[in-house]
Amino acid sequence: MATGFPSMRNDSAPTIRELLAAGTKSFSFEFFPPKTPEAEEVLWRAIREIEQLRPTFVSITYGAGGSTRDGTIRVTERVAQDTSLTPIGHLTCVAHSRDELRSVIGAYAGAGVRNVLALRGDPPGGPTKEWIAHPDGLNHAVELVSLVRELGDFCVGVAAFPDKHPEAADLDADARVLVAKAEAGADYAITQMFFRADDYFRLVDRVAALGCEMPILPGIMPVTNVKQIQRMAELTGMALPTEVTDRLYAVDGDPAAVRAVGIEIATDLSDRLLAGGAPGIHFITLNRSTATREVFQNLQSHVAAG
Repeated sequence: MATGFPSMRNDSAPTIRELLAAGTKSFSFEFFPPKTPEAEEVLWRAIREIEQLRPTFVSITYGAGGSTRDGTIRVTERVAQDTSLTPIGHLTCVAHSRDELRSVIGAYAGAGVRNVLALRGDPPGGPTKEWIAHPDGLNHAVELVSLVRELGDFCVGVAAFPDKHPEAADLDADARVLVAKAEAGADYAITQMFFRADDYFRLVDRVAALGCEMPILPGIMPVTNVKQIQRMAELTGMALPTEVTDRLYAVDGDPAAVRAVGIEIATDLSDRLLAGGAPGIHFITLNRSTATREVFQNLQSHVAAG
């Protein structure tokens, strides 16, 4: 088997590493692959709306247990070929052999996708289940980073956890894992969503104290549904601060008010992060761009006013 993918289309397009190194604040948006034709229409409408904002990049996630692998690759390829956007291809270790991982990386390379987000991924049964690697697969994201870097001139992103990965012994151990990913060749990190700016800044400080200056992009999602965010917190171990839940519960039952409060919380948090030196904001869209576009536009108006 070939050991690399030396020929990639769009080689002249800047990588995420290069875009972040340029010093301009990064604004990016995350989507997930659709499961139905109707969902596909919603996704592409959102992508076209986001395209008008000229984001730094967009990313397409993998489903739980690698269940949407083919859809992820297909959507990522189409973004690369049919839009002006820079796509990131997600990749997880879940249920994949090394050969399958090489095949996915090759598919991305063939479509001109030079940017990959390398994740271990959640167990197929969900984040609270025991992790079991594929018999011929990988156990950790750090191994996946190394594999991607061996196969070509890719720019590699990884995950970071302001609230700590559920399996990490403590916050310091979690920071050491992130540094190990950087040492394996990761260029930047994107955090799981969170709600307290101080948690992000403490993560950055812990990593810097270990001698690592890898850019860490905060992941932000405007809350538009209270039950949904509660469920996500239960699954991921993400902290839901009372200062956030109190504001949301106060208007629960009024969808328009919940949405308005969610956008306000996300805007305030993003403002604090950018003012404190975060290299940008990564918006988690849930494939509906309206709320994240409003937060983005709020931030742009604040920059203009400042």
